[in-house]
Amino acid sequence: MRVLSTVVGSPSHARAQLPLLRSLLTAGHQVRLVCSARLSPVFADDDIPILATFPLPSELFDGRVRYLADIARPRAMAALLGGARLPGAFAVVSAVAREFRPHLIIRDGVDVCGLLVAEELGVPHLSGPSGWSNVLDPAVMLPALNAMREQVGLPTGDDPLALVRFGRVDCVPEEFSFAAHLPTSHRYRQSATVERGPALPAWLGRLRTDRPIVYAAIGTALPMFLEADAGGTGAVPIPGVADPAATLRAIVDGLAEVDCTAVVSTGGVPLGELRPAPHVHLVERVPQPLLLEEADLFVTHGGYNSLRESIRTGTPVAVLPQFGDQPHNARRAVELGLGARVEAPAPDTIADHCRRLLADPDVRRRARRARLASLALPPVESAADDLAELVAGAAG
Repeated sequence: MRVLSTVVGSPSHARAQLPLLRSLLTAGHQVRLVCSARLSPVFADDDIPILATFPLPSELFDGRVRYLADIARPRAMAALLGGARLPGAFAVVSAVAREFRPHLIIRDGVDVCGLLVAEELGVPHLSGPSGWSNVLDPAVMLPALNAMREQVGLPTGDDPLALVRFGRVDCVPEEFSFAAHLPTSHRYRQSATVERGPALPAWLGRLRTDRPIVYAAIGTALPMFLEADAGGTGAVPIPGVADPAATLRAIVDGLAEVDCTAVVSTGGVPLGELRPAPHVHLVERVPQPLLLEEADLFVTHGGYNSLRESIRTGTPVAVLPQFGDQPHNARRAVELGLGARVEAPAPDTIADHCRRLLADPDVRRRARRARLASLALPPVESAADDLAELVAGAAG
């Protein structure tokens, strides 16, 4: 079976796809990629040929980046995914797909080109685990999808669920689903790790364990947009979204007031002359799934990868949503009893939420329940057989 995968978001989007693609490679299927050049290192250890590259998200969303603030708002997603650059991106994917002749396309939830090319070729398509898919409203999206079809010369349709005509993949239990509208047909256990052979730094293995361990991180997307700031000013080009450095400083200062051992991943965001408290440790990057196994609380931006990993490890969350699907994810985490939303990224507010969550047995019990349900899902390695069956059914 030949499978084409498309990834256009941040490195976390690439890591969300990788376990699924590995299962296909291990089963002997051919896998090819179209992704942003910045994402290619994520796949470097897996020898997956990259057939073409997308523009960076900051380029794809040029002129529409304001819609990133909260993509769960009506019509925000539709406005964001269209635009003048769509035909060019579609042409890139279409050209490599016609040459590779895939039997299946697995697309990033933020990528509409993979869906359109699948319709052009008449092959099944799936979206991988994606926070964008969780907030997408198919009824609101349909007029925009038809406009995109017209842009690239495809016939329009009247089925809103064409977006998931062949299903979609997710890695959380059904009772802990974050999906607002779309059904999920393929559920697998969240992988314990994505990197090959990860290990915590030796100094982390010597952390004090006589008090709770709190881990904090703000993901990969905001640092990526910071790097892409064309003016070199360091300003985040998303209206209404806080500077990631300011958010990280607030987290560091807030954790200074909590009786804990804290580890804060900066993602490479420079924090100037910040001097953390002795019990607050800064690190640029760390194998997050491993550290979450021992964390008592996760202070997070609320990206969907991070929330799936916290469910997998049974770690309660304090969510400081920044943009995109994160406000929705924060609301849903509260509804599910998995943690709290931090409304304002101020040190005292962060400290108050952390102290409350660390002392809350109900949140710990609920997080443990989510972990058990997650462990009851089939392993992602079983996906290869399921997808081969899907392709055979579509062809027959």
